[in-house]
Amino acid sequence: MIDILFSHSYYYKLDPKQWKNKTPFPPLGTIYASSLMRENNFTVGLFDTNLLDNPHQIENQIKSQKPQFLVLFDDGFNYLTKMCLTNMREAAFEMIKIGKKHNCTVIINSSDATDQYEKYLENGADFIIQGEGELTLLELINSLKINKSIENISGIVYQKNDSIIKNTKRTVLNNLDELPIPAWDLVDIDAYKNIWKESGKEFTLNIATTRGCPFKCNWCAKPIYGNRYNSHTPEYISKHLKFLSETYGVNRYWMCDDIFGLKPNWVQEFNKELKKKDLKITYYIQSRADLLLKEDTIDALAESGLEEVWIGAESGSQTILDAMDKGTTVKQIYEATKLLKQKNIRIAFFIQFGYLGETKKDISKTVDMIKELVPDNIGISVSYPLPGTKFYDKVKDDLHLKANWTDSDDLAMMFSGTFNSKYYKKLHRYVHKEYRKSQGFSNLKQLFKNPLSIVKSQFRSIILLLFYIPSSFIDNLVLNQMENKK
Repeated sequence: MIDILFSHSYYYKLDPKQWKNKTPFPPLGTIYASSLMRENNFTVGLFDTNLLDNPHQIENQIKSQKPQFLVLFDDGFNYLTKMCLTNMREAAFEMIKIGKKHNCTVIINSSDATDQYEKYLENGADFIIQGEGELTLLELINSLKINKSIENISGIVYQKNDSIIKNTKRTVLNNLDELPIPAWDLVDIDAYKNIWKESGKEFTLNIATTRGCPFKCNWCAKPIYGNRYNSHTPEYISKHLKFLSETYGVNRYWMCDDIFGLKPNWVQEFNKELKKKDLKITYYIQSRADLLLKEDTIDALAESGLEEVWIGAESGSQTILDAMDKGTTVKQIYEATKLLKQKNIRIAFFIQFGYLGETKKDISKTVDMIKELVPDNIGISVSYPLPGTKFYDKVKDDLHLKANWTDSDDLAMMFSGTFNSKYYKKLHRYVHKEYRKSQGFSNLKQLFKNPLSIVKSQFRSIILLLFYIPSSFIDNLVLNQMENKK
């Protein structure tokens, strides 16, 4: 018998696009909470849903471990949980029902439950923890264990006498180093390694050095960590990395912060700490174009092992960036891309189509930017309204039939945009083909300049021009027809 069985509600297999990638990450937020509770003398277990087929498999673990509390504590560092996908919501509801069937007190902390707490309470959850959850969870379970009143516990929502009680918001944790290193021993690391082998990519673990984001893009939801920015110290993170390297032999990492290294001199100090501990790692991050224009920062990033930066480029149209309250310029995207390439750091773009007011001209500017800069990778989506954002408030009256995607490859337009869902799905394919064409032509030029420098993947992209040139041409014709029919 254990005190707490931790789980979460993201299943890669219920999100076909992500499962196809074969690059799953363990539930970092979940094992942070598990570690804190274990440090406070609670016995804990983990039902990790990431690699499983369905939520019903939790029943056997509940039967064998007989937990008093079932805690669905989603990984708030995984952007996929912010999307509040309906496949995962339904899975969470099933786990709640199974937990209640076995007399567990069920506690939920997730982006979706923070926004839709009524639905989770209706489906049997006893308590919803809103926002950052570790300290709230500790206080809540300590109180429940001794039958102490929960009326003054900040950050919880619950039902009492057929009414929903929503307590005051909890103050965020400023000193992140107070938290113990996550309970990695609860994770089946070998199972993750086996899946990564299928992808053909080097095994990578996820680390968070910060919480939150101070920027105010009006479509970006921040239900867990909010519009603030707190950092672990470089010492804490280097200690964490050393543990993972020595315990699991891992030396490549996805720094899953919303914005990596924003705090002044943090990157430089991090580089020094790695050298002190003789740690040689490689990693990739998310950042912003404007933050990457300080060359000394890029030098420190490169020296510490940075391989790739994903930036929220979003659009090649300044009109759209301004409408999004992005706070960056197209010029900065161009400058940052060129600077990173000079430092031999890979650059990747997040691109977003379909924002309110976007025109054909705006779309063309974005496509032209991708073709001209030829980033090393791109990820394309359409604008997706999330509760709690200004963008959501602008379009919420359109969200009658559908308010959430089923999975991350849904790409449905859920509001009245310039074009419909079919158009944007065709555009998604067309832009990827135009991007691959640009890569192929760039590598073809390199072949003529220096034939011996071309590697197998570059040569393959040249050969694939035979497919992408006619295919993108046809897609463009179809898009033009779809525009004329509107």
